[in-house]
Amino acid sequence: MSISQSSPTGKGGLLRAMGTVSFFTLLSRITGFVRDVVIAHGFGAGMAADAFFVAQKLPNFLRRLFAEGAFSTAFVPVLGGYVARGEQEEVQEVVQSVYSVLLAILVLVVLIAQIAMPLLIMILAPGFMADGEKFQLTVDLTRITFPYILFIALVSLAAGVQNTYRHFALPAFTPVLLNISIMVGAFGIAPLFAEPTMGLAFGIFLGGVTQLALQYPAMKKLGVPLRWRWNPRHEAIGRILKLMGPSVLGVSVAQIGLLFDLFIASFLPQGSVSYLYYADRLVEFPLGIIGIAMATAILPTLTARAAKEDMPGLRSDLDFALRIMVLINLPATAGLIILGEPLLTMLFQRGAFSEEATALTYQAMVAFGMGLIGFSGVKILAPAFYALHDTKTPVKIAILCLATNMGLNLLLMGSMKHVGLALATTLAAYLNAGLLLWNLSRRIDFHPGRGFYSALWRAMVATGIMGGGLWWFKGWIPLDSGTWAIARMLLPAVAVAMILYGASCWILRVAELRELMAALAKRRKS
Repeated sequence: MSISQSSPTGKGGLLRAMGTVSFFTLLSRITGFVRDVVIAHGFGAGMAADAFFVAQKLPNFLRRLFAEGAFSTAFVPVLGGYVARGEQEEVQEVVQSVYSVLLAILVLVVLIAQIAMPLLIMILAPGFMADGEKFQLTVDLTRITFPYILFIALVSLAAGVQNTYRHFALPAFTPVLLNISIMVGAFGIAPLFAEPTMGLAFGIFLGGVTQLALQYPAMKKLGVPLRWRWNPRHEAIGRILKLMGPSVLGVSVAQIGLLFDLFIASFLPQGSVSYLYYADRLVEFPLGIIGIAMATAILPTLTARAAKEDMPGLRSDLDFALRIMVLINLPATAGLIILGEPLLTMLFQRGAFSEEATALTYQAMVAFGMGLIGFSGVKILAPAFYALHDTKTPVKIAILCLATNMGLNLLLMGSMKHVGLALATTLAAYLNAGLLLWNLSRRIDFHPGRGFYSALWRAMVATGIMGGGLWWFKGWIPLDSGTWAIARMLLPAVAVAMILYGASCWILRVAELRELMAALAKRRKS
């Protein structure tokens, strides 16, 4: 079977790709919220919940750092070169050679981790050692969840191939399977154990298996079946490893910062790990819809521009992506801050999740939420360097930002506890985005144009109008009246906010809003 040809680049293609990823990311975030509601209700923010979130964090950290971070940003540009040259048979050989080497390495890593797990937990959450039961539970749970890195790394390989050919739907959908599997673990597996969190851990393992199983028929249909082909000396593997090394830090500084947050939080009062987890989950919702979706869509686009040495097109795509990011993230930030407390109350405050836990989680959520533009900016700007095969610049920036994040953690944790950790992550993200932008101006003479600043001030005015309406509406939301009473008021509040913001943008003649609507209309007709 011949390999499908990729669709053309450009604003329309970028918007359609982003729309596809955003839709399935939205579906993933919704099922993720349902999953977190189940976890919060059954396990709250106590000892067992803290242990589970650490057990989840280690494979999740490695997933973002290597599988979806450094590996993807190295693999997609290398593969994109073969695709751009039309070397279809070579594409198969590259993918299968990388798949085989990756599988062998991952099996070895998982086996070593099973033996060394107590040591890993001592390093990851040393504060847990003061409670022997909590420490042992964390070790046991992580041994179950850790093989997830094997499954999801191979899923990321398949996703990289599919994204290179502008097939975004299946890779964006697969996280939904993890959320469903964890809920299956909570309801179907947890009752079988004396310690119910074991069910959640096995749910993660099951999610990895189902996500990977879905990739094999999709890759076969694409014409690039995932088969064993042992060729570790293939030149593509060397190029991927060369790009991967420095990009481990360059693309994943935020994740390393979150891991250090976990290290510090293990010394803070019980529940701090859980507060940071739930706050991060709420902020990840809008971040996934625009930041991650745009990053996923833009890397193949920028890679194609760079392969053709089309620097004006690359600069235009970057500028457009930043304008769309600001247009969506400004109101999202305001909405999170204003409606965060009722949202957390509606989603989590029941069962083992107390009113105090809601208040403490909200504080962290505000600190994380203020960083939405910074987090999204990094996800849009960093791929430009990888498309240009420049990994040295992002890694230098990452080292500086990581050191800054760690220093701020130590500085703020004393007075602000877990909120200081969230705020440190936010400040480091803005520093990262600013330095990336400055270096792009030197490397490819990229400067946000007049259109960006025009979109920025118009979005700020529209966000101010929307925020005023939301603040007034918030006073009518009965926080002490139960989940459904809050939901009945929140849904109209969100609808009013969208109408206010959309109408304000329309009156202010925000061109990006019109382009978004035109792209959606074209998508409905196609």
